[in-house]
Amino acid sequence: MKNMNFIYVSFLALLQFSQWSAASELKIDPAHSEIGFEVKHLVVSSVHGSFTDFNGKIDLDDKDLTKSKVNFNVKVSSISTANTKRDDHLKSAEFFNADKFPEAKFESTLIKKTGKDKYLMTGDLTIHGVTKKANFDMSYLGKTKDPWGTEKIMFQAITELNRKDYGLTWNKTLETGGVLIGEKVKLNVSLETEPKSSGT
Repeated sequence: MKNMNFIYVSFLALLQFSQWSAASELKIDPAHSEIGFEVKHLVVSSVHGSFTDFNGKIDLDDKDLTKSKVNFNVKVSSISTANTKRDDHLKSAEFFNADKFPEAKFESTLIKKTGKDKYLMTGDLTIHGVTKKANFDMSYLGKTKDPWGTEKIMFQAITELNRKDYGLTWNKTLETGGVLIGEKVKLNVSLETEPKSSGT
């Protein structure tokens, strides 16, 4: 009986260890990641931009990605559209009001598998002091090692938002009809991550 108890306890310990070891904390490598966006301009053309200062982590369950958690923060003042005057306007109180709301952030609440290496990630997205539920189509792009032996794990997440939902309402009406800036904004997040324990 004692042997059976010992085997049972050992089995539980092994099971708990295997579950724990399947999870790992990943850090985002900002030098090889990107948060980009696209919005309509003058009805027919598009403006592309990005945020260059961001950080975050992924609590990855390697055995079941639906049990993973994603968190990241973005410095709004790092917005870049390759036009200084436009960037300054976007940072101003008419748009993001970066002085009052310096960060945008996302925290996942649910991840569902939708296909091979495809997932629907739902979470709380906060922009301009407003928090809304947002859905991202997420892809697991795989893993590899860089020339220095550090494991790299890649993801991509895409969504489309209505900027008015976050209080970003500034616009101008065109004489020819329509508005200067579109309401829909496409977000494309490409992340290269590595284990937090990595020294690189």
